[in-house]
Amino acid sequence: MMRKLVIFGTGDIAQLAHYYFENDSDYDVVAFTVDEAYLTDREFCGLPVVAFENVADRYPPADHALFVALSYSKLNQIRKQKFEAGLALGYDLASYISSSATVLNEHSVGRNCFILEDNTIQPFSHIGDNVTLWSGNHIGHHSDIGSHTFISSHVVVSGGVRIGEQCFIGVNATLRDHVSIGARCVIGAAALILSDAEADGVYVSSTTERSRVPSSKLRKI
Repeated sequence: MMRKLVIFGTGDIAQLAHYYFENDSDYDVVAFTVDEAYLTDREFCGLPVVAFENVADRYPPADHALFVALSYSKLNQIRKQKFEAGLALGYDLASYISSSATVLNEHSVGRNCFILEDNTIQPFSHIGDNVTLWSGNHIGHHSDIGSHTFISSHVVVSGGVRIGEQCFIGVNATLRDHVSIGARCVIGAAALILSDAEADGVYVSSTTERSRVPSSKLRKI
């Protein structure tokens, strides 16, 4: 029997969550919710949108689960706050794990996780609460991903890595084995991390510069 689900949010990630849950899970999305101050439309994806302040009355926690579909805004702090608010209302926080992901860690995955297609999660690793793994990442064996972290696409987390809470890991970043990443770190796109990163650190790789030679002068392309 499919369980009814309410999604927090009405942005792009909420629309994606609706698609994934409806097409690849045992949940049936029945409504969306946002804070009353941001309630501008009463319908999204063909479903009702209700104020979060009233959601428990309209869609009781005894009969519905909740999924918080928010991005990494303010270093995941907003998503963390809504996750905690949902728990305080008594909701089970649903996780989505793609049927196209390879999950070999005995499903050691927390609540309100969003794990998209082509992720590889190796044995003896652990995924905390409220973690987003966008498509195509490698999570190595014996690694630990802290709660409220957002990992974008094609990131390599090698074996035995520890990532603290509320981190952001950018596209194509690589973390070598057995490094520790402190809480609230930002690891930029294509960054290479070879040693421990202290909390609140920002690690950004250099941007590829434009060549002085224009493309029209390239003879072999």
